[in-house]
Amino acid sequence: MEHNGWVDEGFGAVAEAFAAGFADPGELGAAVTVYAGGRKVVELWGGVADARTGRPWEQDTIVPVFSCAKGIVSVCAHLLAQQGRLDLDAPVARYWPEFAAAGKEAITTRMVLGHRAGLPVLDRTLSFEEVPAWTPVVRAIEEQRPLWEPGTAYEYHAHVFGFLVGEVIRRITGLTPGAYFRQAFGDALGLRAWIGLPAEESAHLARLSEAEGRPPMPPAESLIMRMVTMNGAFAFPGLEEPHGWNDPALLGAEVPGAGAVASATGLAGVYAAAVTGIDGTAPLLTRDTLTGALRELSSGTTWSGMDAGQRWGSGFLLDCAFRPLPGARGFGNDGAGGQYAFGDDEFGLGFAYVTNRMIGYGDPRATRLVAAVRACVTG
Repeated sequence: MEHNGWVDEGFGAVAEAFAAGFADPGELGAAVTVYAGGRKVVELWGGVADARTGRPWEQDTIVPVFSCAKGIVSVCAHLLAQQGRLDLDAPVARYWPEFAAAGKEAITTRMVLGHRAGLPVLDRTLSFEEVPAWTPVVRAIEEQRPLWEPGTAYEYHAHVFGFLVGEVIRRITGLTPGAYFRQAFGDALGLRAWIGLPAEESAHLARLSEAEGRPPMPPAESLIMRMVTMNGAFAFPGLEEPHGWNDPALLGAEVPGAGAVASATGLAGVYAAAVTGIDGTAPLLTRDTLTGALRELSSGTTWSGMDAGQRWGSGFLLDCAFRPLPGARGFGNDGAGGQYAFGDDEFGLGFAYVTNRMIGYGDPRATRLVAAVRACVTG
């Protein structure tokens, strides 16, 4: 397939892997960007942004990237910690006193970042309109009793992760996490990534499509479906309006656990900014801060009895069988549509792959690209 963009000398393997994705398993539209040493060395895009009209994917095309949002929120949390404004190991209630209710007084922000707080789902069923209003979700979190003794087990915290860490950010800064991200570094660096899509960007939005043969979803009452739909407030995997992930009303809201919209370059820029800075700017996070973030908190069998081969640090997926990375200093997050982004301060990398064809969670497209990047930087 013909694709657009360019790669620096020494990164041709990434272009080959990107082109291969359009043949097997078959992309609709996609993009990949790599920063190395604070400089863009790969920027590729191709295919179709909207299957209904045939509109092509362009350099500035953006797409929902689901839980890649958690990486943005986590960088913000670690930035506040580095500044001395947030103690990740202090009780959340230090910043948010009402959170301590119902047996949550000992839960720390780090427990939430490691998916260990006992709050993967909420008991209260919220309407679609209540979720972007923010306060109803905060009240539901305050009322929630942990499903297990905090710190003793782990389960992916899906949407609760973003709202809980996001409210800690809001209590400290006065800004919701999407607004804080833009103020702290997103605007200054011109990053095409948002949690809460501005209306003026909607013309650049790719439309998600489900691949044929996508595995069926579990029942609505199952833990996993309650986690990913917030008890049915959002449609999943159904993508169409209303309340699906092609719905502008949803994408325009701040849903910080899974609601980011980004280009590959904007999302890769988040990680490049964190580990190296971009085009001469200082890195956002120090090596010591990243070392703390990379310490494994959770792996193996979850509270519900699953083991997907994941390893979690403080807010980030670490190098693991599920998502292999170039080395032990890699950290990132992936999205339910196959999107993936990571940083690595050993190799000085910021990487993002985005796509609008949803094949199935953990599909191989991003893994093939990461393997190509690894081969390029390790020789």
